[in-house]
Amino acid sequence: MARIVMLQIFATILVTLVAGLLGGMTVALSVLLGGICCVVPNGLFAVRLFMAAHRPGGADPMAFFVGEFIKIASTMALFGVVAWLYRDINWPAFLGGFIVVLKSYFILLFRHRP
Repeated sequence: MARIVMLQIFATILVTLVAGLLGGMTVALSVLLGGICCVVPNGLFAVRLFMAAHRPGGADPMAFFVGEFIKIASTMALFGVVAWLYRDINWPAFLGGFIVVLKSYFILLFRHRP
């Protein structure tokens, strides 16, 4: 799970740099905020699952469902905070950055292990 979060951080940085080169500072900041709205909840989810798995007795399915609920709620809250605090947001760039970072774990599907 940590590998996925690290890949998402890398994807956020890479997409932000490309967006900055192609669209300027407002687009880059919008993409960065979209990536953060994906990475932070996934990081919280990973930490929660890690802690649940290392409890005495191991993880139970309820830990996964509660963690998933927290992830979705925190993603929606971050979307709201960004919309409320950053008035110059470029919505296509913000949503594009979010989607690219959200789907970046597909890269791990094509990784070959020797």
